Amino acid sequence: MAILEIVDFGKRFTIHHLGKTMPAIQNINLSLEAGEFIGIVGKSGSGKSTILKSIYRTYLPDEGKIMYDSERFGEIDLAQISERQMLYLRKYEIGYVSQFLSVMPRTTCRQLVTNALLEMGESEAVARGEAEKALAHFELDPKLWDSYPNTFSGGEKLRLNIAMATVKKPRLLLLDEPTASLDQQSKIKVREIIEKLKKQGTTLVGIFHDIEFMDGLCDKVYDMQTRQLTITQEVVSHES
Repeated sequence: MAILEIVDFGKRFTIHHLGKTMPAIQNINLSLEAGEFIGIVGKSGSGKSTILKSIYRTYLPDEGKIMYDSERFGEIDLAQISERQMLYLRKYEIGYVSQFLSVMPRTTCRQLVTNALLEMGESEAVARGEAEKALAHFELDPKLWDSYPNTFSGGEKLRLNIAMATVKKPRLLLLDEPTASLDQQSKIKVREIIEKLKKQGTTLVGIFHDIEFMDGLCDKVYDMQTRQLTITQEVVSHES
């Protein structure tokens, strides 16, 4: 059974000062097997981020279902479950990385990543050690580890955001333009961690502005314009 299946998904937004409701996306159907990586492509404004935010329940769908095979709860519709269940999933099973960082202003870089593991039940020693490995992997200067992220550059904040999400090794990871403001070396580090998570069984859905970044990484690509899910050439040649 698929770990995630989106069925006849649609989302509308209301522009209150105009008294209008505008359709954002309609008729989205796609599914992922465990361990797969699906990339979503499409022009700006086509609704790519809306899909990810709806899976993460930042948005609630207006139409359709988002079925998720949870390790804790079994098969559930993310559009219908309780807030308590969704908070559990965000904590233990579903990760989300965007190009923006929203954190407590008085928590240091090191503590933010450590806290991500502490809340999953890891000991202080293990959490701190794994946090330092993650920060080192993404080449955040050790001089910054005990600084507050509101002083960081855009690229530093993004690398911290990715470290916080990936250190938990989530069952399902959503990536919303995570390399948007990164240099080439930092993009390579992101790719390395994605490949590692994929080998460990993490299922991924990603949006990338840099299409070349997705080459050889995604198993399938979903095109917002054609509404088609295509197996990548690399997978086709591997299976043939």
